[in-house]
Amino acid sequence: MAGWSEAVPLRVSASPAAASSKRLVAPASRARDALVFAAGVAAAVLALLGSASVPGGGIPLVAFPVPGPDDDAPRTFYDDPELSYDAVRGRRLTGWDAKRAAWLRSRGLDRRHAPERVVMVSGSQPEPCKGAAGDHLLLRTLKNKLDYCRLHGIELLYNRDFLHPAMTSYWAKIPIVRAAMLAHPDAEWVWWVDSDAVFTDMDFSLPLATRYAGKNFVAYGWPDKIANKSWLGINNGVFLLRNCQWSLDLLDEWARMGPAFPEHDRWAKTVLGALTDKGGSTWYDDQSALVYLLLFNWERLGEKAFIETEYFLMAYWLDIVGTLDGVVARYEAVERAARSGSSGLRRRHAEQEHLRYAAARNAAVRGVVPGPAGGGYKGWRRPLITHFVGCQPCSGEQNPMYSKKSCDDGMRAALGFADDQVLRAYGFRHAGLLNDSVRPLPFDYPAAPPSR
Repeated sequence: MAGWSEAVPLRVSASPAAASSKRLVAPASRARDALVFAAGVAAAVLALLGSASVPGGGIPLVAFPVPGPDDDAPRTFYDDPELSYDAVRGRRLTGWDAKRAAWLRSRGLDRRHAPERVVMVSGSQPEPCKGAAGDHLLLRTLKNKLDYCRLHGIELLYNRDFLHPAMTSYWAKIPIVRAAMLAHPDAEWVWWVDSDAVFTDMDFSLPLATRYAGKNFVAYGWPDKIANKSWLGINNGVFLLRNCQWSLDLLDEWARMGPAFPEHDRWAKTVLGALTDKGGSTWYDDQSALVYLLLFNWERLGEKAFIETEYFLMAYWLDIVGTLDGVVARYEAVERAARSGSSGLRRRHAEQEHLRYAAARNAAVRGVVPGPAGGGYKGWRRPLITHFVGCQPCSGEQNPMYSKKSCDDGMRAALGFADDQVLRAYGFRHAGLLNDSVRPLPFDYPAAPPSR
């Protein structure tokens, strides 16, 4: 959405990398060190497998030493005793771009010539759910994220702890996202996904290196609501942050508007008074704070922010669940019409080859099934993410405008829709989107109907 991407970026600060230090390694430990080195190389190779930004999956394997606790590795920012992961009590981190670049060089990683690695962060509350079947639904949404991450070579960090006692509920995402950036300097992007957001297109890969080149923040938004300065203009249930100083500065500024800081009440009054549809409301949440921060500081932040509107980085569930059967039928019709010898879409294959077949399937449905890849308001393409905002399956206190049955059935349908895309590689599919029993798939499916 180019209209929301023209402004001056935040200044970033940089400082020289920490000086390296050397120490001797005892000869008696050389045999053990050799084993540690071999294990480190294997771990590094595994860590490099796959990328969300490369259709077809995988990158060239490069073996390099991974320093361990007994190696004379160069010192990095981790050796600074004043470094803090704490988004509230810790000292503000500066020079992150230079420190991260130095760490990457010390580990033999060159981000200029490698796919952009992603760490997905999600989470839920530390205590058991109060809502009926809430824990079961959280388990299913966690499995859904694990499936997507496995297929796309993404690491998943799932958190259930409040990293600061005042930053709870909606505000809890800020401390963990900040900590994830420091814990994963190898990742170019940190991708926050709410626990009640469901991946409903297992084929879609984020266009990181192309569409978001030069951007540091990506979230889904609605232009009309943005123009009206609505707190619903940008949804922060799903967002991407580049691992850089700009993003850390944004998180620090956002956190200072939260309940852990003394200026929280002042910010609540300011934000609620400025957003057009908050009149008379006393509910001040993290999304309202972020929307205010972006929309009322666009000249300073807008150049590095990207408000996605072209595909469903986050779709509203009421717009989606009633269309899922129709989406299934249209995708199957494309595969059924394609001759197996020419397209190969019906050919059985290993799960690790998923991205290659996903690219072929996207090419086959393009222009045949209307709508953009990743889904959109017009058309019948799979939506990347369906967000069950307002359903609150864990607390059981859904928005009164929805019935519990509509929320529960909607989540089950979306999860079944996604599960069928995964189960196909294992030779099965569900009997229906709301039916948990599975059926084996016949050879050359979907040219032939599933076995009963």
